Amino acid sequence: MCGIVGALARNNVVDVLLNGLQKLEYRGYDSAGVAIINNAGGLSRERSVGRVAQLKSLVENTSIEGNIGIAHTRWATHGVPSEHNAHPHLSNQRIALVHNGIIENYQELAQELRAKGYVFTSETDTEVLAHKIDAEMQSGADFVSAVRNTVNQLEGAWGLGVICADEPDTLVVARKSSPLLIGIGEGEYYVASDMSALVSVVQNYKVLEDGDVAILRPDGLTITNADGQEIQRKTLVSTLSDADVTLDGYEHYMLKEIHEQGRVIADTLEGRIVGDHVLEQSFGITASEVFDNTRKVKLIACGTSYHAAMVARYWFENFGIGCDVEIASEYINRSHVVDTGTLFVTISQSGETLDTMSALELAKTL
Repeated sequence: MCGIVGALARNNVVDVLLNGLQKLEYRGYDSAGVAIINNAGGLSRERSVGRVAQLKSLVENTSIEGNIGIAHTRWATHGVPSEHNAHPHLSNQRIALVHNGIIENYQELAQELRAKGYVFTSETDTEVLAHKIDAEMQSGADFVSAVRNTVNQLEGAWGLGVICADEPDTLVVARKSSPLLIGIGEGEYYVASDMSALVSVVQNYKVLEDGDVAILRPDGLTITNADGQEIQRKTLVSTLSDADVTLDGYEHYMLKEIHEQGRVIADTLEGRIVGDHVLEQSFGITASEVFDNTRKVKLIACGTSYHAAMVARYWFENFGIGCDVEIASEYINRSHVVDTGTLFVTISQSGETLDTMSALELAKTL
């Protein structure tokens, strides 16, 4: 799992997909791939281990093009880093699929599909999804219904982008506990796991919520919720620029982020502090009441965000406020005793760390 990009446009989308992947490189990955419904109506796919630049060279040598496609950068969870494990995964030369997340019941689904004659060419949980959608279509479902039927049988977390050679003007996406957004252009639609991938092509976008399935076609966008009801999601406007999501002259992203810290902190505090006074209402209409009742702070994070939380603990304790810090994956797997007046704060580098998001959802129930 790592980065997803998708596009449905009037012109060739290959450059948009590859450029989008390059803007997601800061997230880390071990392989990359792209799949297009080509001008002949079939699926064209290229995958490679290593940098997106290597994938770009492969694509340039094959000259694949089309106006609908999906792309992915992978960080291995199921299966080693390799070309055959890289996304997109295909089924029956008509389904192509990219996936972020982990499918917990993939082994049961794979066993069922093998009994139907499906042959697996990878070690991933993702290939199961492509075959499952194809199997649903073999049983008579149309493409969109096949995707919906498939996600209704899944356990785990997913962000999906799917195309089908039988319906070359349709891109279907679905999400649960793995972020996906839809960029909105003039008669064109784009998909990404992170808005930074789309900053060069669109500013307007919608964020999908858990259980949503979205159908993108040239004549419009339809979003349905977990109950299958058509629903509208708010259109947002991105303020990101190319300089925010590219190296912008730095040798690597870590160096860029180190030098950006001062500006980023200043931007975050702007409008929230006047002189030496914190504008509590800038954190929400109930913030003053929440802060007045806070007796203790609980910080939850993973990785380098956990390190940041440990530093923040010193700051809170400097003001006489008790503070506990815990790794999110530990927090979600144990029982809890919650003290009255505890402010629960999650910290995530990406805004989508699965364990951190799960911890937040758990905390809301306590």
